[in-house]
Amino acid sequence: MEALDLARWQFGITTIYHFLFVPLTIGLSLIVAVLQTVWYRTGRHEYLQATQFFGKLFLINFAMGVVTGIVQEFQFGMNWSEYSRFVGDVFGAPLAMEALLAFFLESTFIGLWIFGWHRLPRAVHLLCIWLVAIGTNLSAYFILAANAWMRRPVGYRVDPETGRAQLTDIWAVLSNDQAWSTYLHTVSAAFVTAGLFVVCVSCYKLWRNTRHGDTGVAGVVPPAGDRALFRGTLKVGLVFTLLAGMIVVVSGDHQAKLAAEYEPMKLAAAEALWDTEEGADFSAFAVGDTEARYNPIDVTVPNVLSFLATGEFDGEVHGMNDLQEAYEQAYGPGDYTPNVFVVYWAFRLMIGLGLAGVAVAALGLLLTWGRRSPRPWFYLLGMLALPAALAANILGWVLTEMGRQPWTVHGELLTAASVSPGVGLGAVATSLSVLTALYGVLFVVEVGLLVKYVKAGPSHLVPELADDGDEARIPHFSY
Repeated sequence: MEALDLARWQFGITTIYHFLFVPLTIGLSLIVAVLQTVWYRTGRHEYLQATQFFGKLFLINFAMGVVTGIVQEFQFGMNWSEYSRFVGDVFGAPLAMEALLAFFLESTFIGLWIFGWHRLPRAVHLLCIWLVAIGTNLSAYFILAANAWMRRPVGYRVDPETGRAQLTDIWAVLSNDQAWSTYLHTVSAAFVTAGLFVVCVSCYKLWRNTRHGDTGVAGVVPPAGDRALFRGTLKVGLVFTLLAGMIVVVSGDHQAKLAAEYEPMKLAAAEALWDTEEGADFSAFAVGDTEARYNPIDVTVPNVLSFLATGEFDGEVHGMNDLQEAYEQAYGPGDYTPNVFVVYWAFRLMIGLGLAGVAVAALGLLLTWGRRSPRPWFYLLGMLALPAALAANILGWVLTEMGRQPWTVHGELLTAASVSPGVGLGAVATSLSVLTALYGVLFVVEVGLLVKYVKAGPSHLVPELADDGDEARIPHFSY
């Protein structure tokens, strides 16, 4: 084992753990803003409770996302200094925009939102949470634009003397079709995850009330208003999930076409397609021989892959064998095929788990049509949908990052050339051990906080409003 192997494991663990919180933060910021808008427009107390309840859960995820994101950034200098040296001049601009514009916007106004409940006028306070949601989504765009540049480098030149990439056109980086397409797909998937988070929490509260007579806080039976509240938030989560799921499907189709154009090796690996074909079939299940580079077993759907990749059922899709030969001619000897097993199954599990979550939302809306309440078995299904959505998000990033291998910057910088030359196996192993222990503690803290506040419920957060709706009666709630 080499330092490169452990460095890749460490970055993968950090990214996956960080990405548990990112989609929840992105999606919950918008959901909380919508809930508060409804309260602002209607003055109904249950929407105030829902805003503060899910607002608190949003803040827990936001804090954990910041902490894990900071840890992730340190690795660029520690384990991947050659990568940082190569891309630093290009990444500096979008990441500076993310820090100075987006993160400053969301961090400033999230503070005003937290401490402004009884200090700011309602309209100003509502504007704060919308600015947080806008800042969160802007932050995602700048980061995804930087990541998309690694898959389709544009707006740069390589200095022949220093060997570093230099930015020549920031607009090309920000308007990269890989950037906006990845943003649409990733953020819509985040909205699905956040919607299913609301569904999961609502189902849990309704299930406990139905099956066990949830006693809430200090043995107090939760009021009927809490049950009505979670029936309402359940519908909000279901609608949010279904609408976002439709965007995921459309944007995913566009991502496949971009992969065929800019990352044909990733698409071929995701389909275990070894040889170039016209009218290529979509592989439903395959058992491949990576040594002989063919599939002894392959169950396919005729012509579907060509349609997904080119928009035509008889379109040509390049296979890994032909691409390997072309890459050797262009870049020299080497293995340019990613880990086919990981990429192939990450693609299928991502699609399967993601569609399962959206199907749960569609079923839930059918079961709750009108004023109906679903059966208790649906509450259990709703709770299971959240881990499926989180797994689908993680598998999407595994597909994105593993499918780009062996490159960190496609066509320019190999992963093997990106690792820090002065960092040995022992140093990486030590930092990986410390990181694993730290993330174990953070996971326990995160789960403990979420369980504590989900069990407590919203009824203890704010009292009933006065008849005149006097906002001064709303107490400050410390987050």
